[in-house]
Amino acid sequence: QVQLVESGGGLVQAGGSLRLSCAASGRSFGDYAMGWFRRPPGKEREFVAAISWNGGRLNYADSVKGRFTISRDNARNTVYLEMNSLKPEDTAVYYCAAGRVAVTTTSWSRYESWGQGTQVTVSS
Repeated sequence: QVQLVESGGGLVQAGGSLRLSCAASGRSFGDYAMGWFRRPPGKEREFVAAISWNGGRLNYADSVKGRFTISRDNARNTVYLEMNSLKPEDTAVYYCAAGRVAVTTTSWSRYESWGQGTQVTVSS
């Protein structure tokens, strides 16, 4: 397994941008697909985006398509989530996850390792 630590969350006004980072340590980062999930207040964890081991395949939730971009740097063992045009409904705790899964996998339970989460709050 890999150990994951998210950073970059914070408070931003609607229409603003944030960049989340997830640093990985432990076993081969490049073996894993990486995903971002979020848990809005009072709701279940939901899929946001995923990227294949080499960055060649991407998948996004419909709610973030065109606004969020997932990327990874295997040399730095880091995955990113660039979030633009943020909306109040994007407010959530954001988690990164690692798993030997297809990027089309949107179920959080299929991933093997999780970070502790970082809070993103978008004010209206």
